[in-house]
Amino acid sequence: MNRHSLGSLLLVAVLVPTSGVMADDKPPHPLHLVGDHWTAWDPPAATPDARIIVKGDTLWDLAKQINGNPYLWPQLWERNQYIKDAHWIYPGDPLDTGVQVAPATVAEQPGTGEPGPATQEVGQGNGGAPEKPETPGVLTANAAANSPEPLGAESDIYCTGYIGEANETFSYRIAGSEYQVMSPQLSGKSSKGKHDGIYGTIDAVKVGLDTGDVIYIDGGSASGLSAGTVLTAVLPGSSVKHPISGSNAGRLFQYLGRVRILSVQESTAIAEIIQSCRPLFVGARLKVYEPEPVPLGRRTVARPVNDPASAAEMESAATILLSGDGEISMGQDHVLFIDRGSDEQVTPGDMFTVYRSNREGFPPVPVGEIAVLSAQHHTALAKVLESSVPLFVGDRLAPK
Repeated sequence: MNRHSLGSLLLVAVLVPTSGVMADDKPPHPLHLVGDHWTAWDPPAATPDARIIVKGDTLWDLAKQINGNPYLWPQLWERNQYIKDAHWIYPGDPLDTGVQVAPATVAEQPGTGEPGPATQEVGQGNGGAPEKPETPGVLTANAAANSPEPLGAESDIYCTGYIGEANETFSYRIAGSEYQVMSPQLSGKSSKGKHDGIYGTIDAVKVGLDTGDVIYIDGGSASGLSAGTVLTAVLPGSSVKHPISGSNAGRLFQYLGRVRILSVQESTAIAEIIQSCRPLFVGARLKVYEPEPVPLGRRTVARPVNDPASAAEMESAATILLSGDGEISMGQDHVLFIDRGSDEQVTPGDMFTVYRSNREGFPPVPVGEIAVLSAQHHTALAKVLESSVPLFVGDRLAPK
């Protein structure tokens, strides 16, 4: 987000500088002098291990430097809860860079008197008793207390997909499965093994493959594969048209699941399916698996209907591009795609208010909220946190 200068005494470091389209020019206020620097927050005294924020720092870049993964920036934010808005951090403020880990406790197995497997203790705020589970997607008591919480689930990221370039190519594909040699071998012209179907040879006794099944891959050690490598199975889909402009927004690629290489030969490899979101099949494309942690976020109260964004802002605002599974209407916990990505400085953890266009002369109506889970170059995967009415493709978005 483009941030205006606040004077020669203040050099603001932001989480993610974005384009003018995504700009939010209202910095936190009022500013006050703490020691030798200006800040909007009430930072604690710096400890010997604290890192002092300097000009140009962002939580995104600091997470990459400290934890080796920029997607872990919410851990830094959680550790430094005096920072009320992650988009604004101030040079001179201290940053606690430690990572909080819940302590492990040993639970007794019922009726045995023997210790059971280690479990994570929760609810330290009420004497160590576990807290009552809270409904995902609802502004919970913890969220209201400004505690970061997961904005989605792993399956939202790893079992949905992405919108990418129409001509994207893949290095590997599933070349066969263990089930293609299980039926009797017939002699003569009627031999079924000599005929290929859509999903492989038609003598296969199983074509919809799932977790635990063994497959063969058309690449081996010569192409860089090794035992233990994890690949993601992808199904290229149809082109996606922008609902407002009608332009080509890319191609939908659905994730089918993941496979792990068991052994490699020079030009082939044997693998096992370790996760199946949808049935895998012979011919499915494969790409190297890239882990994407579920982002954390601090939930805040929704944008009130009496303080909407202007109609002029909505003309160039981000847009809901496509629903995750082809739904016509979307609501809480649905996943969807938007037409902004990392090239527009959208990052996992960003939240947007969803607006519905009103009649001419009337302001847009806030109808829900979404949170970004994963970002491509010009698109992003997001999850509906809440909605007052069904959401539709074409609804507009404003950064929260």
